[in-house]
Amino acid sequence: MRIDLSGKRAVVTGSTGGIGYAIAKGLAGAGASVVVNGRKQDRVDAAISKLKKEVEGAGIEGVAADLGSAEGCKALIDAVPETDILVNNVGLFGPKDFFDTPDDLWEQYFAVNVMSGVRLSRAYLKGMEKRGWGRVLFLSSESAFNVPAAMIHYGVTKTADSSLARGLAKRMAGTGVTVNSILPGPTFSEGVSEMLREQAEEKGQTIEEAGIEFVKSERPSSIIQRPASVEEVANLAVYVASPLSSATTGAALRVDGGVVDTIA
Repeated sequence: MRIDLSGKRAVVTGSTGGIGYAIAKGLAGAGASVVVNGRKQDRVDAAISKLKKEVEGAGIEGVAADLGSAEGCKALIDAVPETDILVNNVGLFGPKDFFDTPDDLWEQYFAVNVMSGVRLSRAYLKGMEKRGWGRVLFLSSESAFNVPAAMIHYGVTKTADSSLARGLAKRMAGTGVTVNSILPGPTFSEGVSEMLREQAEEKGQTIEEAGIEFVKSERPSSIIQRPASVEEVANLAVYVASPLSSATTGAALRVDGGVVDTIA
């Protein structure tokens, strides 16, 4: 089985680091031309430079835009009017007790984690339908189904992402365009590593040891008993973005290490 995305263009939001960067790298390695996105131009430029070094001959572009607003989404759409693959990866996360989470934080999480995907999908899906081929991926989370008490605001947005993906898959039925959500579990992204850094320093642990302890204490249902790597998540995303996944649509695809304790 060989994944070949030659001639395809991919937009990966929030891709200057972490899971988004790993997906961008995987897609570029499979032959796609990739548009990197981040809020800050220097981060976008650094990601482009790094990707070009890591993937020889890769076609990489970049657009700096804050996708937490309609204006930011429009800036990306204006810069890249069409794409074959859209990976809605950009997102916010962080613990906050429900009773200490104000309206403006709820609204910020919804704007970034949900509305960016709504706006970009609305802009790009019609072109995919016209061409008879396209892939839209939403980076959801195991927290969509296993909503954490310490991050209810986050879990709710990830449930919304999976619901949005399922609804859009139905809307695009029979067009050759598929829409799916991907549900990572705890993953050694930059954000998670930063969250674990204080614990690691206090206990004299490595980040890897802190990650394993976190999974065993906070996600005890994990079957792999460790965080995933960003590359492990990206591997699934690249497959789902490829022609090989043509019979997979409307699915919530788990790469959660078995955290969600259901068979289906």
